[in-house]
Amino acid sequence: MDFMQAIWLAIIQGLSEFLPISSSAHLILPSEILGWPDQGLTFDIAVHVGSLVAVITYFRQDLTVLSQAWLDSVFQRRQTPESHLAWYILLATVPAAVIGLLFSHYIEANLRSMAVIAFTTIFFALLLGWADRRGGGHRSIDQFSWQTALIVGIAQVLALIPGTSRSGITITAALALGFNRETAARFSFLMAIPIIMLSGGYKGLQLVETPSVDWSLIALGTVLSATTAYLCIKVFLKVVQRVGMMPFVIYRLLLGTLLVGLIYSQSG
Repeated sequence: MDFMQAIWLAIIQGLSEFLPISSSAHLILPSEILGWPDQGLTFDIAVHVGSLVAVITYFRQDLTVLSQAWLDSVFQRRQTPESHLAWYILLATVPAAVIGLLFSHYIEANLRSMAVIAFTTIFFALLLGWADRRGGGHRSIDQFSWQTALIVGIAQVLALIPGTSRSGITITAALALGFNRETAARFSFLMAIPIIMLSGGYKGLQLVETPSVDWSLIALGTVLSATTAYLCIKVFLKVVQRVGMMPFVIYRLLLGTLLVGLIYSQSG
């Protein structure tokens, strides 16, 4: 992988990690269309670290408040709306963390085909469109309960299937539960922090077997992914209430159609 490939892959990761458009669907295209090599585990971890830095930086004030409230609830038994939200975010992380740990090898071996990604890209686009038209309610983030957080967390399990989009399926679930678009996106992004940390830690353990690392590419990928992801979060949260999810639904449908076309062209 050269520098130009690293630049594009880092930008793709930064955008697709938080937009409801599926990072796995986008990362498969350069290799299938342009013949680019797989970016490798080390670079994959680097761009995810960049995404993590971006979301922590953007929500740093919220995280400070939530962390302090959570600590107070643990050590001083003081319960507040902020401590409840912190617990709900942790609860929502559990299903995907457990299923991911148990079935990650099976998913990697059996569900990373272009056919699966094409199907999930289209199917979950339609589901997001349905939720956006049906949902987009008036419930705010302080109206989350352990039940709604768990439902969104269970929905996040589906993101283990390539092409689903972690942000897409969690936003879909929150919208279907009657939360407004900004709340659905905000809770989805906050949920991303523990799950990216867990995923990065798990992948990091596999680096022991990695023989060599090009640190210049790693640094480039981390910085570009962080910058792109930060701008993506900032813009998305500002415009999502106004534009809704339909532009992303249409984009996913077009992307899924492109993938189906590639499948047929390769089979022919």
